[in-house]
Amino acid sequence: MAKGIMIIDGIRVPFDGEKNVLAVVRKAGIDIPTFCYYSDLSIYGACRMCMVEDTKTGKIEASCSMEPRDGMSIRTNTAKLLKHRRMILELLLASHDCNCTNCAKSGNCRLQELAQRFGVRHIRFPDTRPRYEMDYTSYAIFRDPNKCILCGDCVRVCEEKQGQGILDFAGRGSELQVMPAFDRKLSETKCVSCGQCAAVCTTGAITVNDQIGTAWRAIHDPQKRVVVQIAPAVRVAIGEEFGYAPGENILDRVVSALKIMGVDEVYDTNFAADMTTISEAEEFLQRLKAGGPFPMFTSCCPAWVKYLELNDPKYLENISTCKSPMQMFASVLKAKYAEKDASDGRTTYHIAIMPCTAKKMEAARDEFFHDGTPDVDLVLTTRELVDMIRETGIHLDELELESPDLPFGLGSGAAVIYGVTGGVAESVVRHCLPDKSKNTLRQVRVSGIRGDEPIREVTYDVDGTEIKIAVVNGLIHAKELIADIEAGKRFYHLVEVMSCQGGCVGGAGQPYGLTAAKKERGNGLYAADASALFKRAEKNPVVTAMLSDFGPQWCHDHLHVHYGHRDQ
Repeated sequence: MAKGIMIIDGIRVPFDGEKNVLAVVRKAGIDIPTFCYYSDLSIYGACRMCMVEDTKTGKIEASCSMEPRDGMSIRTNTAKLLKHRRMILELLLASHDCNCTNCAKSGNCRLQELAQRFGVRHIRFPDTRPRYEMDYTSYAIFRDPNKCILCGDCVRVCEEKQGQGILDFAGRGSELQVMPAFDRKLSETKCVSCGQCAAVCTTGAITVNDQIGTAWRAIHDPQKRVVVQIAPAVRVAIGEEFGYAPGENILDRVVSALKIMGVDEVYDTNFAADMTTISEAEEFLQRLKAGGPFPMFTSCCPAWVKYLELNDPKYLENISTCKSPMQMFASVLKAKYAEKDASDGRTTYHIAIMPCTAKKMEAARDEFFHDGTPDVDLVLTTRELVDMIRETGIHLDELELESPDLPFGLGSGAAVIYGVTGGVAESVVRHCLPDKSKNTLRQVRVSGIRGDEPIREVTYDVDGTEIKIAVVNGLIHAKELIADIEAGKRFYHLVEVMSCQGGCVGGAGQPYGLTAAKKERGNGLYAADASALFKRAEKNPVVTAMLSDFGPQWCHDHLHVHYGHRDQ
């Protein structure tokens, strides 16, 4: 790792291991503008906004692709650089659909932000690009090529983090575009709806499929009883949009806001996560007795399930038959409200608030439709809920706190950590280990199952059997793991896979971008686990009583699902 001193705008700035000049400049407290730079992705260097000027030669270079050197002297704000950046912005705006007032990214658009920052008010060049067709075919995301500035962030995140390569550059010169191969619609590709392309998109070219209007129509319909469930990762991320620190748990404020907005009942997905833990752990123990098939893959992430369907269907028998917590909750709600709906003449309308765009796709799957209606009527992302709260003018910091409604508002510590990578596996381990003492729980926490590495491996002893577990986040790493399993290099009994970095806390429905905030969100969930009344799913009295009342046959029929091969 290189060490030394750089001179940045006349200030001596030490560096030690920073991979480029851009990182050193930002370390010095100077915000150099970028479009195509994410520290988690490869260096692309296309936008040229991060140019700096060498004080000795006057030469300008892209700081993202410059290696820091001892004694290097640069300036970040000169007349030449200012003219250069303004010209780039003007050219981008000239070929951009600048209909900002009704753009989903307005207020969160990097192009809009930098145009304001650099005072670009007049565009001297005509827009000669053709109008491109918009793509509404994905359940999860919406593509508007007319707003693309060719930064390539979506291309790189899809290839480098998910190993999918659904999007790429096509054409040359002024006809260059970002698109799926052969200009297919997203629904015609092997897109798994993870939405990470929308999370990193600099403008409004790729956004989450907005269903806010549908939600309001349901809430305002007197014939509908609107029941909401909130996923664990939402509570530690939504506050970022309202001035709270990343990772701060504001579930009680969100519940109050939803009640003011007109929602009838608000429940916690943690309740169903406890159901999932018990069901999945029991299924795992049965596989141990039967000798497989191994590994057993977790089934909570719909993008992961769809990935296997499209790419490795031979492993579908390895996926746990347990429904995801969202869908388990839906089954319970349908059962519990059927009689009530019949008696009062209303229809229960079920909204799930999720950190994940793929949950929109999951809710639309044929397996989760019964009698022609979906078990989950609508999925809203964290971002959509943010926009709804802002639309109503609610100030979260001024609300009285209100807990989720009972009986479906009670969850264990094992349930709340479902939102972070390793959480599902840890919850299953807590259930399976015969020793239920606090010391054992502490040992599990520090065993290596927690962390942010792409692939983590841990081993536990369950009744004398050495259990090997892997935790993976990012589909490209899941592909790597499967290749090693097939080559005989690895063997596991249980594998947890989450498509997004950090798990659900890094879902594409969360506040925008690949940010360090996802680690703080995970810490917020671990803090909620630490303060939880009980730490294991089987200690949730409402869940255990309900499972007993339903009986084994009902649970088998309604809490489990089998996935089959699916053509793209």
